[in-house]
Amino acid sequence: MNRNEFEEIIVLLQQLFYLYREYIIYTVNFCMYTMKPLRLFRIFFCLLSGWFVIHSAYIIYDGLKDSVEAADAAVILGTTVNEDGTLSERLKQRVDCGLQLYNTGSVQLLIVSGGLGKEGFYEGDKMKEYLIDKGVPASRILVDNHGINTRATADNVLKLKDSLGINRLIVVSQYFHITRTKMLFKKRGFKNVTGVSPRYFEFRGVFNTTGISGILYTIKEGCLF
Repeated sequence: MNRNEFEEIIVLLQQLFYLYREYIIYTVNFCMYTMKPLRLFRIFFCLLSGWFVIHSAYIIYDGLKDSVEAADAAVILGTTVNEDGTLSERLKQRVDCGLQLYNTGSVQLLIVSGGLGKEGFYEGDKMKEYLIDKGVPASRILVDNHGINTRATADNVLKLKDSLGINRLIVVSQYFHITRTKMLFKKRGFKNVTGVSPRYFEFRGVFNTTGISGILYTIKEGCLF
């Protein structure tokens, strides 16, 4: 399946989400005036469950489809550093994913973004050390040690957009994080943002994909509608 086909599927899914949302609103409004509370609750629960499943399916699909094309830079989002200063397996997988993009020529610049973890290490500095050990020149790595969350990372990269001539971006994170990360960057004026995720799965990913907090965050940021 080529990129155009992927984009057509994404557009179709977005249209389905919009129609389903409108259907939920219409049905709930209708039922509020015509049905008893218990029956109304059952219908609302079914509609909400349907949206929950569609939401989760979209997040998984969008996070795993990987759109690897040449870009100006890849942004690797940080996560836990071990107490001994080594990268956690989750973070190592992300950095290795970005390293592959660099080694294959997809990007010439790696932006490593994270904050100061409770272990006492700056995630960005540790990611840079790892990349240098893997042969990436220091001049090809840009550290953002103030990326304490995804929103902050997007804001910080935006400040570099013009000076570095960044027009196309690849964001690197776990699959359940890709959709909202892309949307945050697009809301800040980055028109061409794609995502890549490592094939590394944890049980926590189930909760991040389908959990209530993830759904509320997605609604707040408008990632689906």
